[in-house]
Amino acid sequence: MTNNKQQTAVDSYIIRRHIIEIEARLGKISADEYEQELIKAEQQAKEMEKEKHEKFNKFLNDEKQLGISDLKTIERIQWYYNTYFNETYGGSEQ
Repeated sequence: MTNNKQQTAVDSYIIRRHIIEIEARLGKISADEYEQELIKAEQQAKEMEKEKHEKFNKFLNDEKQLGISDLKTIERIQWYYNTYFNETYGGSEQ
């Protein structure tokens, strides 16, 4: 089964941390490597989150440049987040 959903920064970090912990317990990486890999995983998660915020800020700046009214901006923000949510998590299935 293929999963086309994107991982959030937190999801990515949690998965990577579990993998690193398993590798350490199995003796595949040293204590120093374990620490370095955890730091690297944290930095990658932070970078993913930063990219998400930069993308959203660009979206808001584009809206401002178009002179969209407040109501229209709110609707566009809702559209953006709904689109992002659907692309990232595969939609809302309640």
